[in-house]
Amino acid sequence: MIAHLKGRLDSTDIDHAVIDVGGVGYLVGASSRTLASIGPVGEATTLFTEMLVGEDFIRLVGFARAEERDWFRLLTSVQGVGARVALAILSAFEPVDLSRAIASQDKAMVARANGVGPKLAERIVRELKDKVGGIAATLGPAAVNAPAGAGADAVSALLNLGFRPAEAAAAVAAAEAELDADATLDALVRLALRKAAK
Repeated sequence: MIAHLKGRLDSTDIDHAVIDVGGVGYLVGASSRTLASIGPVGEATTLFTEMLVGEDFIRLVGFARAEERDWFRLLTSVQGVGARVALAILSAFEPVDLSRAIASQDKAMVARANGVGPKLAERIVRELKDKVGGIAATLGPAAVNAPAGAGADAVSALLNLGFRPAEAAAAVAAAEAELDADATLDALVRLALRKAAK
């Protein structure tokens, strides 16, 4: 298993990069976000990787950040989501935005990615709603709903009370939509608890 590649960026194309590691060029599939962020050709770069092995192929897929790789693994665990569709989703959304869409069950947002129809988007948000917490835990509570300040603390408070990450994120998002931007943590948690109880 190849966990990451560290070398020189040899070239990029629309859906892959070639990383030169000690004179060996590794062709690595990647999302457009990863390709845009790995630096200029000729410079040193590091990619987190996932190796895909099939009956008649071995492929490497690369990611600029570990959380992107974690999302790739989650997405490809959904029936009907292969590597190509998972990369299209990761090209369309930052991990934080994807977390928010799944936590709030926003299948219309997920369906905006190339190759994702309404039925597949519904399956993705349904199957991943309870799994999104695993990635959120590695990124911190802010990743579930991308709130800042009081919002992040409110999500954390609900997680500590035993709410699932998706529930906590959705409740805080609903509370933030009703309250002013400068609402106190106490007010945010109280309203989020009322939203979660509905």
